[in-house]
Amino acid sequence: MNAMTRWDPFREIRTWNERMNRIFGSELPTRREEDETLLSGAWMPPVDIVETKDKIALNIELPGFRENQVDLTIEDGVLTVKGERKLEKRSNEENYHRIERAYGSFVRSFTLPTAVEQNQISANFADGILHVEMPKREETKPKQIRIRAGSGDDGRKDIDVKKSGK
Repeated sequence: MNAMTRWDPFREIRTWNERMNRIFGSELPTRREEDETLLSGAWMPPVDIVETKDKIALNIELPGFRENQVDLTIEDGVLTVKGERKLEKRSNEENYHRIERAYGSFVRSFTLPTAVEQNQISANFADGILHVEMPKREETKPKQIRIRAGSGDDGRKDIDVKKSGK
């Protein structure tokens, strides 16, 4: 008679995680550790990173915050965003049955690429989103190189360099 075992679709992932931990000597967080992190109040606001030819932008979701509750600093090429969301009870008569919003302090750090002009970074806070714009340095922006036919016997071509989009 065959014994039936319950199929766990995540067992292979956990096994792979354990093997990688043995190989690299470090531990990736397990589901239980992630749950404990949520219970301890540690949280990170979601961030969208968008790049265009002229800039890199961060859009950090911070609902319920005001601009004076968030710190934005740059040090040694690292942009750091800090803040704290406090749980404030309004009265003694309130009994929370469930709290799903994250509370406590957060820190997000981003290593800035060398293409960013650090002294021209700007930030704007509107509708619960912190918008950080980081312009690229002029010399790192993409350039279009136009090749013209040459007029000499050696077949060389003249090259004219100009910015793309102009």
